[in-house]
Order: sequence, then C-alpha cells, then structure tokens
Amino acid sequence: MNTFKELINHPGIYKNSHKSLLMEKALLNMEGTLGPEGELVIETGTHTGRSANDKYVVVSEKTEDRVWWENNVNKMNEDVFKELTTDIVNYLKSQKELFFTERSIGSNKSFSLGIEFYSTQASAAFFTQYMFKPFEKGVHNDHYKILHAPNFILDPKKYGTRSETVIATCFKEKTTIIIGTLYAGEIKKSMFSIMNFLLPDVGILPMHSGANQNPDKESFVFFGLSGTGKTTLSTDEGLQLIGDDEHGLSDRGVFNFEGGCYAKTYKLSPETEPSIYQASTQYSSFLENVKLAADRSSIDFFDDSLTENGRSSYPLSFIKNRVESGEGSIPQNIFYLSADAFGVLPPVSLLNSEQAMDYFKLGYSAKLAGTEVGVKTPTATFSACFGAPFMLRHPEVYSKLLNDFITKYKIKVWLINTGWFGGSYGKGTRFPLKITRNIIRQIQAGKLNNSEFVNDDIFKLKIPKGIDLVDSSILVPQNAWANQEEYLQVARGLAISFEEQLKKMKR
Repeated sequence: MNTFKELINHPGIYKNSHKSLLMEKALLNMEGTLGPEGELVIETGTHTGRSANDKYVVVSEKTEDRVWWENNVNKMNEDVFKELTTDIVNYLKSQKELFFTERSIGSNKSFSLGIEFYSTQASAAFFTQYMFKPFEKGVHNDHYKILHAPNFILDPKKYGTRSETVIATCFKEKTTIIIGTLYAGEIKKSMFSIMNFLLPDVGILPMHSGANQNPDKESFVFFGLSGTGKTTLSTDEGLQLIGDDEHGLSDRGVFNFEGGCYAKTYKLSPETEPSIYQASTQYSSFLENVKLAADRSSIDFFDDSLTENGRSSYPLSFIKNRVESGEGSIPQNIFYLSADAFGVLPPVSLLNSEQAMDYFKLGYSAKLAGTEVGVKTPTATFSACFGAPFMLRHPEVYSKLLNDFITKYKIKVWLINTGWFGGSYGKGTRFPLKITRNIIRQIQAGKLNNSEFVNDDIFKLKIPKGIDLVDSSILVPQNAWANQEEYLQVARGLAISFEEQLKKMKR
C-alpha cells in the first residue's frame, strides 16, 4: 500500500531510534516514569492483560479453511479491514510524532519474518527493540507490518467489532492492527500468532515454551501456561537460556523466536529467581504494571493492586547464562508444566507417546477463582498446545507435528506438577520451587534414565519410585493425602474432565 510510504516519510517520525532516545521520549510524553535503577516503568490502564475476546483474523482464501475459528477467533471481512487500515493510517499521519522500528522474529537459518512497526508510543517502540530480533536485509522469509494505535477511538458500530479494542490480522495484506490497548503483550503475541499460523506449512512446530541448554549442549523444552513456571524453570543456574516463551522445533533443532524476555513479576525476588530479578531491576529494563513507590525509591513486586500480571521485559543480553545464537539441538527431554491446584497429579511422571499427545492437546493447568466470601477453589483450565489463544490452526495440526518429532528423535516427555500435593488448594501444600528444580535438574543430568516406575491407577501415569533429595511420600499423590476417599473423588473427577475435554478436541 502506498499509504505506508506516507507513514515512513512522516516529518515527525523517529526511525530505529536508540533506546535512550525512546526512553527520553516516553518520559517526556508522560508514557511512564523511571524506577530506582533507571527502569522504564509503564502503566497500561484498563488493559493489564490480553483482550482475549477482541482478536480478529481477516477471512480470505488463505485463512477460511485453515484457521481454528472456534478458538475464540473473530472473523473480519477484507473490506472492513481495508477501511480500518485507511482510517488508522490517516490517524497515524495526523500525529505530531511517530515511532518506527524494523525488527524480526524467528531464526534466519530456519524461518524468520521481518517486522515493520509503526506506533504513536515511544515506549511501545522501545518494547519491540527488546522483544524482537535485529532486522537483516534480504534474509527473511517474508515481511509483516504492525500498526499500533492504542489511543485511537474506534466506533464499534462502524466496523462491526465487539468493542473499542481490536487486534486484527490480515494474512493477505501481511498486516496487524492493534487498537484500544496499551498492554505490550498484544504486540508480542500478535507476531507469535502469525508464526504459529505459517510455520506448520514448512514442517516447523511452533511452541509456547521456554528452552535451555546444559554444558553438554543438550537442549530442553518447557511447555506451560502463564504462572506454571515456564520462565522460572527455563532460567536456571548452571544452564544457558535459549529463550523463555516462544520457540520453533525443526530438523535443525530448537530456535528462539524472540530477542528478549517478557517475565511475570508478581512475587519476583532475588532469592527465588535471581537471574530474572537482576535482569528486571537495572537501567533500561521495561517494567509494566508494577507498583512503584511514590518517591521512586523502590518497587514492590509483591503488591498486586494494579494486577497480578505485572511484567518485565529485557533483552536476552541481560541474562548472563544464555545461548547467544538463540538456537539449540533437538531436545531429548520435553517438560509439560501443569500447576495442578487439585493436588492429584504427581510431581513428575513419564508419558508414553499417546499420553504425550493427549496432554499436549489438553494443555492442562488449574486457576484459582475467588468467591464472594473470600474462599478460593481450583478450576480446571485447558489451553490446547499450552497456548490456545495464540494457536490459529487446529490442535491436531500441531500435535501431529510434535508426534512426528517425538517418534523420529525418540524424545522423552515428562509431566511436571508445579502445583499442590497432599490436598487441593486450601488444604494441601504447593510444591516448593527447590523440589521442582531438583526434579528437573536430575532429569537433565540423566539420573532418571534407568529409574524404576510405579503406575498411577487413575491417570495411568508412570511415576519414578525414588528421586534423590525428594521425599518418596510425595511422589505418589494418593500417599500424600490424609483423606483417601476425598483423594479418589477429586482425582476421578479431574480424570473425567480430561476425557470430556479430549472428546471436544476431536476433529
């Protein structure tokens, strides 16, 4: 579109500006403030998380029969998108200042996309410099544009949208439009969704996962929903971080999509997560929706008055132990992380190939829903492929790819419960991070390769009989419960919910 040429030639545009200039502009424009160590601290107002119901994909010959529309993806027709694009471009042209960055996502050796990002927000342009990789001319498989206009006032009646917030992607025009939300995660996840749609066609599995590498250059992949420990467990002492959230798996190995991290900060401390804490609390860290003291002398990561979804973004260079290339070998061990608040899954179990596919399709975890009287009870949460909101194709597409890799390379898949034992939430105890870390480390060191296993009667899982430094009484969930009848009732109920969910996932 010629309209984009008008944007890039805007008299007030800042092109690929240094982060110091973008931070200065963000402060001058009242987009944020400075933290005690020189962090850029942003508040996003109403939207402190993703607008899950406001995602749109334009219907075309590229998408009509390939998008998993039932997965809360709204349809937008091409004419509406063109009109919206024209209106947004005109809006951006009318602004005194614009911020443009040219970045990329993926791996140039396997698959990558060039990104042209236009925004009214200096802080958003700053965020893209951390989250995405440097642009290299002539090496990317394709190029996409993001038009970021969070303060544009959209009339839902004019465009037939659900609300004033819209995150819309047109694969034909190779453009994403983000309107009505300042939450930076929409920028990151819009490109992740695009990669998830495109990669299966070239035989690459996109993964909502963390990944790291041991001193022997062995790679490990961590699937998990937000809050299950994906970032925490992939950023571990003695191992090198490949990435904390978005990866691809090809016959060449695993590769990070991103150039930085976007870590949750609620209850972040130097004792439990030293690497993430250090990366989050230094000059030019990008902090979103965290509680800054009035005199800016401190940040309280345990204050959730703004949201529990506070975030920190920083480049991978802020992590000392990292794989600079962002690439690793084909993993021999994959971990599924589930925060089971029902307390009936073992802390670790080895899955067979069928179970590996089932639990991948389930993407199970559990969330805690507050009641009016302050009592919290667990609710089963399912997110196919451990990232359903970002997976634009049907889960069968991704699970088939994963199964092919597991079979071809004899990859072991482990289910890790980072949730509760000895009872459900409120009665039981959450697994301490040090226990989960120890289990992961022993698998990474190969110490469970020759373990003896016992079978779980309800979930049919293989549970190691013993693990060094782990009390054997908590390895089999039933043994850790005082009330056996209650355990059986809760466990059977969860197993039934698994069966019902898998039936829904069948194509």
